[in-house]
Amino acid sequence: MIITVSTHAARVPVTVLSLAGELDSSTYTNAIQKAQELYAGGARDLLIDLEQTAYVSSAGLMALHTIALIFAGQSLNSANGRPSFRSLDPKRDELARQHVKLLNPQAATLQVLETVGLTKIFEVFTDLESALKAY
Repeated sequence: MIITVSTHAARVPVTVLSLAGELDSSTYTNAIQKAQELYAGGARDLLIDLEQTAYVSSAGLMALHTIALIFAGQSLNSANGRPSFRSLDPKRDELARQHVKLLNPQAATLQVLETVGLTKIFEVFTDLESALKAY
């Protein structure tokens, strides 16, 4: 997986985390770690660009949820490096929806996000301009 980061000026500064490749059990911790670094560095609004993400496994879905919770100010409680967030909670996840959004997930990824309920957390956009205006 290749991870790139850029910042865009909107009403607030928006950090774009672009993921290229597969978000799966061998790469999900890299995505979480990068998100933690960005948050620790002061980023507070995140747009995750999935346009170049060919595949998202269950570990990848968990990583997306974990990243959203990091940007909602939740701390990671982990044993052996794995995040402890395992379930969706509408009240807890509401703040995450304000600060993390998704851009251009591929059709199969979007279908999985809808099936598991993650579109209740993430607003999904198909163009950068609309996504930036949502912040």
